[in-house]
Amino acid sequence: MLNWTDLTQDWSASYARAKRRFPNLRDQDMARVRTDRKRFEAYLAERHHLTVNEAHEEVEDFLFTEGLNREFARR
Repeated sequence: MLNWTDLTQDWSASYARAKRRFPNLRDQDMARVRTDRKRFEAYLAERHHLTVNEAHEEVEDFLFTEGLNREFARR
């Protein structure tokens, strides 16, 4: 599984995929929320009408999926 640090190291590529999955993300907000996972999860919850726990689970799923995609791309 990918971790948050791995994801943010290539933020431009990761953000494009995150934006497809979470369409209510706003570009202008990313500078203040992308560096801190808990802040991002709270922001995601607010923008997508989720609980913070639901947002956390969505981020976990996104990290898992991104990890699988990277592993597949290496083959």
